[in-house]
Amino acid sequence: MLIDALGRPLRDLRVSVTDRCNFRCTYCMPRDAYGRDHAFLPREEILTFEEIERLVGIFADLGVEKVRLTGGEPLLRHDLPSLVEMIAGIEGIGDIALTTNGSILARHAPALAAAGLDRITVSLDAIDDALFRLAADVDFPVARVLEGIEAANEAGLTPIKINTVVRRGLNEGSILDVARAFRGTGHIVRFIEYMDVGSSNGWQMTDVITAGEILETIGAEWPLEPVEANYPGEVVNRWRYRDGGGEVGVISSVSQPFCGECTRLRLSADGSIYTCLFGVDGTDLRGPLRDGATDAEITELITNVWESRTDRYSEDRTGVSIGLPKVEMSYIGG
Repeated sequence: MLIDALGRPLRDLRVSVTDRCNFRCTYCMPRDAYGRDHAFLPREEILTFEEIERLVGIFADLGVEKVRLTGGEPLLRHDLPSLVEMIAGIEGIGDIALTTNGSILARHAPALAAAGLDRITVSLDAIDDALFRLAADVDFPVARVLEGIEAANEAGLTPIKINTVVRRGLNEGSILDVARAFRGTGHIVRFIEYMDVGSSNGWQMTDVITAGEILETIGAEWPLEPVEANYPGEVVNRWRYRDGGGEVGVISSVSQPFCGECTRLRLSADGSIYTCLFGVDGTDLRGPLRDGATDAEITELITNVWESRTDRYSEDRTGVSIGLPKVEMSYIGG
């Protein structure tokens, strides 16, 4: 197992399979930065499934146990269940998850489950159709996302997690609506503080609805009590409804940073690794991979990156660091 400079082990790998998305959520891919003229990665620069499989195998040998497939919108990558099946066959990988906007999930859920996917997380920032369309900046009905969630449930990809990013002035009024929609279903809503990921979303601290405010809003309607973490380094603070209505969580990387327990590494769609969601520079693995590097050589490269890792962005966040040209979330996943 690899340990970084602050004593954090490498256990989780997030793999972005595409930088493309069919939504234009304001906190991730705002339309003014990702318009019709935006140049996405050409196919030849994106890692093949075989390259991803090889890298995940190397990461598994280094102690990675969990893999999450992200994007962009990962389901836009053709034949994604084949990649899931390839990863499921790697010794040491015990959990494969997928984060999706749910737009085409209904079509793919059965094949993903059959291929070996364990869990699904669906990004959903509003239940009201008009507000959903505004938040995602897309002409697409929220009902289709809800159909995708139901299809994933029927396929056994449970418990399904619903990620809701809360931004002041946009959807803070939807907190209770989203919570209510999934109370009693077995699905787990996780409300996420609006973060300064990348450089294109115009983030300001005044736009953040804190985890404390979110919990206060929910708790006033349905009293809550804390739940212990599932495992060390879990990013969510877990709560349950005292009346037995299920579980809800908050991810508070702005108001209550959890950098000290971060065990995640991110692999971009074009083969660079980033040691932080708020990273500025990545380390290229695609070049060595395609130039004939051995597994041992790639292992050494990864080892050097992780063992020298000192990232504590959310704990060190300052006015200067906020303005750095950080990698965009659509490029490395959430």
